[in-house]
Amino acid sequence: MRLATKNSVLGIGLFLPALAFFLVLLAYPLAAAILLSFNNVDTLTLSSRYVGLANYWGRLADPEFLSALVNIFHLRCRHVDAAGGDWCGDRATSAPRILFSITGAGLFCSRTCSPPLSPCFVWRWLFNDLYGFLNFALLGLGVVDKPVDWLGRMPNAFVSVIFVSTWKFFPFVVIAVLARLQSIPDYLYEAAIMDGASKWALFWDVTLPQLRSVLSVVILLRVIWDFKEFDMIYLLTGGGPGHGTETLPLMLYKLAFPLSQMGKASAIGVFMLVIMLLVIVPYFRFTDVGGEERTR
Repeated sequence: MRLATKNSVLGIGLFLPALAFFLVLLAYPLAAAILLSFNNVDTLTLSSRYVGLANYWGRLADPEFLSALVNIFHLRCRHVDAAGGDWCGDRATSAPRILFSITGAGLFCSRTCSPPLSPCFVWRWLFNDLYGFLNFALLGLGVVDKPVDWLGRMPNAFVSVIFVSTWKFFPFVVIAVLARLQSIPDYLYEAAIMDGASKWALFWDVTLPQLRSVLSVVILLRVIWDFKEFDMIYLLTGGGPGHGTETLPLMLYKLAFPLSQMGKASAIGVFMLVIMLLVIVPYFRFTDVGGEERTR
């Protein structure tokens, strides 16, 4: 057997385990979910009935689905609270969280930091309106005159979820940005200072361009993580009050398991896949691995 043939056989042998892994754990579940989304399935009898695109049109016409989609990006502006009043305002997006993390990285630059880890039920205890520490502290300081319902009323529940989400990913973003900050050559700052650059000019013309690559990766990961966020919202609010903090992963879970509507749940999963492709593909089209914009 020739050397080229031996190398080809070896390459195929090394490739087959990865191919099997892809087919069993990725391709087959994805294909099964897509096929399932075109059917109504009875989970008790395992019988199915083909309904075509009905599950998709039904989701697009469902106000709860559209609300859950918008909630993922924290952009919904209007909500009627328990008192009947309208609450309007822009939701926190990834941008202010990342800027907050950049500030934290700058403060901790040249130091070490370890991310705190705490389960979501601790936050639920902190936010509890009857015996939570947050209300206890605010009442003790005289900031409020009665306990605040942090998780059972809008917009408090949404603000609480955003706060915990920011805390959850703050260490990762800080460490990523901090690592890049510490690798920026000092001569770039020295040259800028010799040219009379101000502190703002140092940040805008030296620091920020050097952070472009890591910020590209961080922003992409934050979008993906925000889009698939489930456990934190499920443990904190369960999607409530009402559907105020419900997102697509939480709606998918409720349809698939408590309601046993697997076809509708699969349709939501396909919608999520398409939306993420629409976000990720253009992102990689205009931003390469090094963070530099493509010129073509």
